Amino acid sequence: MHIFKKSLFVIASLFTIQAQAGSKFTYYFNHAVDTTVSTGVNAINLNGYIDDTLIAYINRSKYTLDIAVYDFTSGSGSSSLSNVVIALNNAYSRGVKIRWIYDGSSSNSGLASLNTGIHTLGSPTTTGYTIMHNKFMIVDGYSPNPNESIVWTGSTNWSTTQFNTDYDNVVIIQDSALAHAYIGEFNMMWGDTGITPNLTTSKFGHTKTDLGRHNFVIDGKQVELYFSPSDNTNSHIESTIATADKDLYFGIYTFTYISDANDIVNRKNAGVYVAGINDAFSHSYTPYSILSSALGSMFKEYTGTGIYHNKYLIVDPSDPCSDPLVLTGSHNWSNGANTDNDENTLIIHDATAANIYYQSFKADFTSMGGSLAPVAGCHLAVSPTGEDISSVELYPNPAQGAFSVHFNLTQPQQIMINISDISGRIASKIYDGYSAAGAFNKTFSLATPGIYIVKIVTGNEVFTRQIVNE
Repeated sequence: MHIFKKSLFVIASLFTIQAQAGSKFTYYFNHAVDTTVSTGVNAINLNGYIDDTLIAYINRSKYTLDIAVYDFTSGSGSSSLSNVVIALNNAYSRGVKIRWIYDGSSSNSGLASLNTGIHTLGSPTTTGYTIMHNKFMIVDGYSPNPNESIVWTGSTNWSTTQFNTDYDNVVIIQDSALAHAYIGEFNMMWGDTGITPNLTTSKFGHTKTDLGRHNFVIDGKQVELYFSPSDNTNSHIESTIATADKDLYFGIYTFTYISDANDIVNRKNAGVYVAGINDAFSHSYTPYSILSSALGSMFKEYTGTGIYHNKYLIVDPSDPCSDPLVLTGSHNWSNGANTDNDENTLIIHDATAANIYYQSFKADFTSMGGSLAPVAGCHLAVSPTGEDISSVELYPNPAQGAFSVHFNLTQPQQIMINISDISGRIASKIYDGYSAAGAFNKTFSLATPGIYIVKIVTGNEVFTRQIVNE
């Protein structure tokens, strides 16, 4: 009965993958979610089945699996990790090339059960190095079919407790360019592009360099990627906090960065609706005092079973006109994560992703005795057909100081167009008006050469396009 029930869950999950945030992005949580605040795509609580989902992605691999996980440890009496080991060994037996980087200072007891032919590399254990804290897997990163390359990441270590007890999230993105960026980071730690690690050229922590692959447009969504300690990740966390116009929510395990706490309080003082969750582990650090004093009942400390292990920020989920986004990954908000540890962080600019994470946050916050009020966002006319725009074009691309935006409107509609540089930091509204049905054609200037993101917002839809100005 248990096996049958589990199979039904996996089948249902596979169907849900296609519906959740399109075919490129999938998000999972391992605790209850509140779908009453869903804007159309429901968040998914895997409820003890993260291992099954991980196994499903391992089973679909054809060529390569590159894994960088802080800890791979099974709890007493659990089959979660042994089933993952079986899937990995089966993949190896069918010819998949597997490379594995783990933290040398953690137990990683699950590695002992891997086929001895699988190459692994532990991070340094010298006093000059801290931890390899990543939690990512790249599936078929070099596949000849770019639609097969997948990145699995988030806050979840591969352990029974992390899968089933602690509060965590998983992000799965299908994109070849993003997968290659992760492979570049992996290869730098591995010391080679081949199957065998090279200890002579291997780089961890402070010895790593910024590879410069930070900005992507995936399925029309702007995505930023940063690795620590080479990429000064906390500066991007701070600038992302500063973009909040309407509402901001955070859930963090280790929070020791005082500047991040002050940035959050500054947004609250500027009129932004703010709420947050911090694990009890961070109770003795200064940010806890800053946030509890400034936020009052809108700040909760988790003291229940396990730990609140998430590391995420949600910006403006209520307002599709204000660049809603999610920041998540392995990076705790600490000096160690920023300047010492090997970490990865994603910033996903997408209203759907922001709402999905908000569904999880609201359930967590409410379970801790908190209460969240609705936040008013922008109000645009809504098309009864559910489709406002067709045939979005930006031309010429590359541009030479000016470009035109063209699309067709299904009916009279309020249109907002924003433009930002590729980092998402320099944003301006270039159009905000009511337009008649039919063809929309407007020309806009670009003063500085570079890569830009153009966002078109209507009542039902948000379109994101990239343009180069030479």
